Amino acid sequence: VQLQASGGGSVQAGGSLRLSCAASGRTFSNNVMGWFRQAPGLEREFVAAIRWSGSTTPYADSVKGRFTITTDNAKNMVYLQMDSLKPEDTAVYYCAAGRFFATTMGPYSYWGQGTQVTVSS
Repeated sequence: VQLQASGGGSVQAGGSLRLSCAASGRTFSNNVMGWFRQAPGLEREFVAAIRWSGSTTPYADSVKGRFTITTDNAKNMVYLQMDSLKPEDTAVYYCAAGRFFATTMGPYSYWGQGTQVTVSS
């Protein structure tokens, strides 16, 4: 499985961005797609995840109500719509593929290269 994340950029607080993750070589065993982020000097943290079936899982509290994760099975794409962005959302965002839902990195076997999101106040 290869993952390619894109869509990052710079935006002012209150703005929106949509991240995309293209999954190639997808196997049925990788049922869950997740987004994580890592800010400078901090550990990588869970943001959101979704099953290819479309059923969602709990979002991180910090993004709940502002971010939305979706899939396009026909295109093997996963999206993260980020609205009402805050400066604390600034981080490198990574997409990941795993066998089951988790908010920790371990169960995710495949990772994209990351895309930078910068939110200015």
